[in-house]
Amino acid sequence: MTEIAPLTAEAQAPEDAEAGGVGALVSGYFARLKAGEVGVLPVVIALVIITVFFTWKNSNFFTAGNFNNIVVQMAAVTTIAIGVVFVLLLGEIDLSIGFVSGVGGVVVAELQQPGKSYQVAGIVAILLAVAAGSLIGAFQGSFVALIGVPSFVVTLAGLLAWQGVILQAIGIQGVIGIQSKTVNDIANYFFSKNVSWTIAALAALAYAAAVGFGVLSRRRAGVAIRYPWLIALKIVLVAVAAFVVVAICNHDRGLPFAGLMMIVLLVVFTYIAKRTTFGRHVYAVGGNPEAARRAGISVTRIRVIVFMISSGMAALGGVVFAARLSSVDLNAGGGTILLDAISAAVIGGVSLFGGRGEVRAALFGSLLIAAIANGIDIIGSSSGVKFITTGVILLAAVTLDTVLRRRLTAAGR
Repeated sequence: MTEIAPLTAEAQAPEDAEAGGVGALVSGYFARLKAGEVGVLPVVIALVIITVFFTWKNSNFFTAGNFNNIVVQMAAVTTIAIGVVFVLLLGEIDLSIGFVSGVGGVVVAELQQPGKSYQVAGIVAILLAVAAGSLIGAFQGSFVALIGVPSFVVTLAGLLAWQGVILQAIGIQGVIGIQSKTVNDIANYFFSKNVSWTIAALAALAYAAAVGFGVLSRRRAGVAIRYPWLIALKIVLVAVAAFVVVAICNHDRGLPFAGLMMIVLLVVFTYIAKRTTFGRHVYAVGGNPEAARRAGISVTRIRVIVFMISSGMAALGGVVFAARLSSVDLNAGGGTILLDAISAAVIGGVSLFGGRGEVRAALFGSLLIAAIANGIDIIGSSSGVKFITTGVILLAAVTLDTVLRRRLTAAGR
């Protein structure tokens, strides 16, 4: 009996595609687009359009300084949205993330206050804030996974309860200042130019090493590498992108730590989602919970862990928000944080129906939202225009998701 080699990203085209070279790859890509697998293409197109538009309206938009501003502004929402991606992959929702982020900010602010008996180092305060968020997620997720209460109801209750916790914790103080340099540097530190170039080089080398290790592993497993030139092209493009980003940042203050943090989180959680058993189980449960259960997957455990990830990342995002302002106040976690985080994941391509989407959606969606907000502020339009624009884009993204899901189903994917 002939053994069939497993398919890889570079070996998914049919045999005749190999002979067709670049033409076959292009035709295959358009075939996937026609079937409904658009990925982040709509977001990329939208980013190009709004960049051209806002640059035409105000030349200050397309500058190194504003690029760094956008990176810092989107860092907190991106961090929260990464956790939202996992919840949406299950087909669930978490409405508490806004005020859970506020709780994270309050925890880190309280624990670093000088003169207090419970004062701890900045990094310890950050870790404890994330731990507090994870415990909140475990608590809320238990109601969803063990009792079967709809996540909408549980997290809506959490939205109200954690807002109350913030009000009680801050009380009549109104504002808690953050004096820890470690905490504030999360959103306000910029690497020197030489360090920034070094980070770009290390990132390019790390990606090349990871890809090379994957190629070697597939060769040992007897899997053919059909397009080695495509692998080399990806390595080159990633290296170019890393150095271009650093070059832009170095024209201003240097690479922001917040930007590096986003990329590290993106890489780590993409690996978890795509390369671990847990990640595969998340997609399986989101696609068909009953089939996953029959396959031996602990659906309950997956749901609880996913809500822990969501709340833990929300708390970390709250720390970033607090660091930007060097304080937390009674409005911590409020405003449009909840809607921005969920919108970022959905606009980036994560399906509201569960089982489809990638972690990178959080980055692309947050970038689009931050670019729109930043551009509208630069050209002097009102906040109303900002909300209307974001709402229209969110509706368009959900509509596109609904249509594409039908096309994928019709295509048997």
